[in-house]
Amino acid sequence: MGGARQTPLTLSNTVSTMVGSPGNMGLTDGAGSISRLKGPYGVATDGISLYVADGQSNTIRRVSLATGTVCTFAGTASAAGGSADGVGVAASFYLPSGITTDGTNLYVADSGNNTIRKIVIASGVVSTLAGTAGINSAGGADGTGVVAQFHTPHGITTDGTNLYVADAANNTIRKIVISSGVVTTLAGVASFGAGCNHIDGTGTGAQFATPSGITTDGTNLYVTERCSHTVSKIVISTGQSTTIAGMPGLWGYIDGAGASAQFNFPSGITTDGSSLYIADESNDAIRKIDIATQMVSTVAGLALANTSFSSGSTGYAGSTDGIGTAARFSLPREITSDGLSLYVTDRGNHTIRKIQ
Repeated sequence: MGGARQTPLTLSNTVSTMVGSPGNMGLTDGAGSISRLKGPYGVATDGISLYVADGQSNTIRRVSLATGTVCTFAGTASAAGGSADGVGVAASFYLPSGITTDGTNLYVADSGNNTIRKIVIASGVVSTLAGTAGINSAGGADGTGVVAQFHTPHGITTDGTNLYVADAANNTIRKIVISSGVVTTLAGVASFGAGCNHIDGTGTGAQFATPSGITTDGTNLYVTERCSHTVSKIVISTGQSTTIAGMPGLWGYIDGAGASAQFNFPSGITTDGSSLYIADESNDAIRKIDIATQMVSTVAGLALANTSFSSGSTGYAGSTDGIGTAARFSLPREITSDGLSLYVTDRGNHTIRKIQ
């Protein structure tokens, strides 16, 4: 999610553990399995490094793609979190979730603070771009900068000019003009607590059910909806939303085309321009959607087959490296690509996995 390069991927579906040690959480900097993460959520790349929103440690971590070395880039580990702007570890976050980059800056959906933060990569300077942290800060108001409100924003992506935010608890998709900080609602109507209602439509005529992951090919947005277990496409120019995979309200694990496919709390999403790649969190699997045909297939991981709503579905959780369905994940949360490989935050294992 975020930072995806529009280069069609050629994968052997080989999964390896790049960072962290399965089941061992913490805030240790270092290379490979020496490092420790704590409930990693969002991930983005500028082609040189991965940037990880390490949700439970309330920090932003940086991982060298060349060496796998981890360092703490911004924020200080704290169970309580914070909302302070500042430089590097002097700044604070609270449950940072989504992260994206335009190559110069990082943009973070600071979920617990109901804000969108900006980090200058060269200097580590952290500022608040939109929203205001604090008690009773949650809301759905449009506006500029601190006047705007968010409610538990999750996913975030950019086309270089604008940011697009999956504003999860508002059940809306928000747009932020980077240069001015002006926030508008692109699709959906703020409806916290309105249930898992999903309706295709245009602009405020659409309804979303806990939108989580979001990515863009420059023309369209693609959004995962955790509560409706679907993937939707939004035409940026019109705000028209349509469901491209999954059946609203029907959860499970089935590969197939369009509405015949099933997901189980799909979370992160990225695109190479030809396909979508999805962290299907509760299925403990990585799924792929061919954009042209809407055909859904499994890239890696394995879930229990499910053929009816009532029978339920759960993944085969684990941490095994391997090829395709021989690999195991534990609550994979977010996903991005550098044009060669996929990188997945494996939240339950406190690791970063690589698929090549």
